[in-house]
Amino acid sequence: MEGNKRIILVGIPGVGKTTILSKMVEILKNHDKTVHVVSFGTLMFEVAKENGLKDRDELRHLPVSEQQHLQKITAEKIAAYDEQVVIIDTHAFINSPEGYYPGLPEHVLKIIKPTNFVSVSAKPEEIYNRRMKDETRNRDKITLPNINKELDIQSAMISACTVLTGSPVKHILNREGKIDEAIDKIINAIGL
Repeated sequence: MEGNKRIILVGIPGVGKTTILSKMVEILKNHDKTVHVVSFGTLMFEVAKENGLKDRDELRHLPVSEQQHLQKITAEKIAAYDEQVVIIDTHAFINSPEGYYPGLPEHVLKIIKPTNFVSVSAKPEEIYNRRMKDETRNRDKITLPNINKELDIQSAMISACTVLTGSPVKHILNREGKIDEAIDKIINAIGL
């Protein structure tokens, strides 16, 4: 595990995180790196299904103590991965009626022990346009002020993560048509 990277990659919907991830993995594999990409939420749902949950949306309705238990098990599974590069695809925050919950609470960070954080953003207008074109999702009302607020909250939450772990964060602006530039910046920042 020495020298291996555990990278937490966050980005609000519409920043191009999925596209960045797929191209980044391709580049890393071309450089003979073993890579494992895991979606924290998907893996947590898999763990929850083993415990009887049927619908991913039920996760956020579970008591906080149950959610924390599922997060702990999920983090332990991720910590056991031994590839040279493990990329954890997740969200910096979860919007709820009570307010914003951290997507990466301290107990999760202590188990995963990330070496790097990457926070992907884009211009609010570009995010707006990407979300409006995405017919696969049923999103809350999409407005530029809401997108700006989400970007601010993401930045604040990921900054708190770096304070808790001592690991660096690289903020990446994924500009329209400049994905290769964004990926180069990420790869250089994480030292691969």
